[in-house]
Amino acid sequence: MATSCSLLLSTLFLHSPPSSHFSNGTFLNLSSRSSPSSISLYPIRSRRCLRIFSKLPLDDNGDDDGLLKSLGPPFSAVKPFFLLCTSVALSFSLFAASPAVESATAFVVTTPKKLQTDELATVRLFQENTPSVVYITNLAVRQDAFTLDVLEVPQGSGSGFVWDKQGHIVTNYHVIRGASDLRVTLADQTTYDAKVVGFDQDKDVAVLRIDAPKDKLRPIPVGVSADLLVGQKVFAIGNPFGLDHTLTTGVISGLRREISSAATGRPIQDVIQTDAAINPGNSGGPLLDSSGTLIGINTAIYSPSGASSGVGFSIPVDTVGGIVDQLVKFGKVTRPILGIKFAPDQSVEQLGVSGVLVLDAPPTGPAGKAGLQSTKRDGYGRLILGDIITSVNGTKVSNGSDLYRILDQCKVGDKVSVEVLRGDHKEKISVTLEPKPDES
Repeated sequence: MATSCSLLLSTLFLHSPPSSHFSNGTFLNLSSRSSPSSISLYPIRSRRCLRIFSKLPLDDNGDDDGLLKSLGPPFSAVKPFFLLCTSVALSFSLFAASPAVESATAFVVTTPKKLQTDELATVRLFQENTPSVVYITNLAVRQDAFTLDVLEVPQGSGSGFVWDKQGHIVTNYHVIRGASDLRVTLADQTTYDAKVVGFDQDKDVAVLRIDAPKDKLRPIPVGVSADLLVGQKVFAIGNPFGLDHTLTTGVISGLRREISSAATGRPIQDVIQTDAAINPGNSGGPLLDSSGTLIGINTAIYSPSGASSGVGFSIPVDTVGGIVDQLVKFGKVTRPILGIKFAPDQSVEQLGVSGVLVLDAPPTGPAGKAGLQSTKRDGYGRLILGDIITSVNGTKVSNGSDLYRILDQCKVGDKVSVEVLRGDHKEKISVTLEPKPDES
């Protein structure tokens, strides 16, 4: 303000008489010998400046003609010029960057942060779905080598999500494998002991249960994976490397992929491939579409280094939903089997044939009851190959994955027509599918 008043007074007295004196004793010394550039302007405080101008007279109409008349004839004739100079001086004094300007007079104008529509949608999706995502700690019992004390040591961690208000938590089986105790941490950082309701090793799905208040449980909205398209946006929420809730985004890179279960090696079909970053600790977390509904469980990555390389896989929710329903109701998944042990695919390829070679068909199993023959040795130690399965229900079987894929579409109790190569001829055998012995 001091600078503003000084510039204004300099403008006022640029062409005034050699000396101008104000009634309150504040004056400007304008020597007639001095050039306009050598005007000495005494510092005037802001309040004194205001008092000076408040005492200048106005005319009867209330405008500033009285001020100009009091300053003398030179100013009364140049009212427009005076107004222009005053405006320029005030504007310059307000906005010019000068060290003399006090910090209190600095005007800082901040523009409000504006987000684009897609950014707002992503922020809203994360905020609405984070309460449904949990952090799972896998604890194992270890005995200290020196003190022989039994300790619970974290041996792994992963993510999961709330399935319903009854406290059921869905995650990957490999997240809880080998655990003696499990703990689930909700989004509000409250931790609960978890019990295993059931699991499906073949599809890498597990269901836990925690005893938490219902008002703290936010079930995740479940969507559909049958109508997914390559290129649509997806969002993964999890706890990679033990960090708090993390959001990664990407698109669906591919559909109907096939991966092997980490526990049993059995193939998992119709897997979703995405380039959303899925790192260790993201396993078991949800994969969401742009509307915030569940479309898959993040389960695996393809990476030589162990970190995300842009190729992640999620089990589709259509597969997960049926498994979770069975686990919640029965604590197990009833999946049909032929009841055989078969040779690795590489061994059959070396024989120059296509199909599944039966190594063992126990007589108590469905295949053994139907009459399928196992591989064995004769009295001289020579290897006699068993039946080679070439098709089931008319669908060609080239390897073990083909066989599993066909059985996944069947139910316990179904009768299937199995075509086998026995010696140099083919036979068709009817087999009634049964559940696994440990699941019956």
